[in-house]
Amino acid sequence: MITVADHDALQARPKLAGKVAIVTGAGRGVGAATAARFAEEAAAVVCVDIDGAGAERTALAAREAGGDALALELDISTESGNAEMVAKTVAEFGGVDVLHANAATQQMASLEDTSEEIWDSTHATNLRGVYLAIGAARPRLRERGGGSIIITSSLLGLVGNPGLPAYGATKGALRAMCRSFAVICGPHGIRVNTICPGDVDTELLQAYFDFQPDPAAARREIEERYPLGRFASPVDVANVAVFLASDDSAYLTGIDMIVDGGLLAKDWG
Repeated sequence: MITVADHDALQARPKLAGKVAIVTGAGRGVGAATAARFAEEAAAVVCVDIDGAGAERTALAAREAGGDALALELDISTESGNAEMVAKTVAEFGGVDVLHANAATQQMASLEDTSEEIWDSTHATNLRGVYLAIGAARPRLRERGGGSIIITSSLLGLVGNPGLPAYGATKGALRAMCRSFAVICGPHGIRVNTICPGDVDTELLQAYFDFQPDPAAARREIEERYPLGRFASPVDVANVAVFLASDDSAYLTGIDMIVDGGLLAKDWG
């Protein structure tokens, strides 16, 4: 029988103690918040970003939050970048338990203005980068007897936005990739899930508003659509990543965690 004291002790125990987590796109936004939350839960965190200074800032914040951390300046759209990411993680911390494939790029453009270059560069980071990261990390997760792969998709993987067709295409593809890899990796104890945030108050979101004729009005109009009356903070998403990285979600795989403040529950009729 679990006593109240036992329950309190379990709740107080760090959720990720002894785990090694890689976070891509860790230089800012959701990635930076997730790295800090992982560190607060006693994980060793590898902060990966093409922006080396951003990765260093996040690693410093993770150390201040109580965890070990390593910063890596790498391009995760390449096979060599992902191989180096995993190799340096194993050399520093001995293995990999969690991969949060979060790095993404976003370029505002209508369908008519989405050039081949925009399409290809968006897919290189948002889709190919995740595929390559999972391919590099999966053998190391198997060596540990399993683990958790978390993919940052988006609400735009479920619904459309006329200003972000290339971005939406990659985010929808990530949801399908999640299911394929969940089936492939499940027998090895590796869980694969996506997080699908709505609007998160980050630099990427502000870039979207800056693209509008009246950024302040556009921001107010969209924020008011949410039943909770606000955009998500990066920490709101990071808390879901902690849950998916931890043993609390041990029987969840192949699913989308929709973090949208109730937006999809709203009837617009």
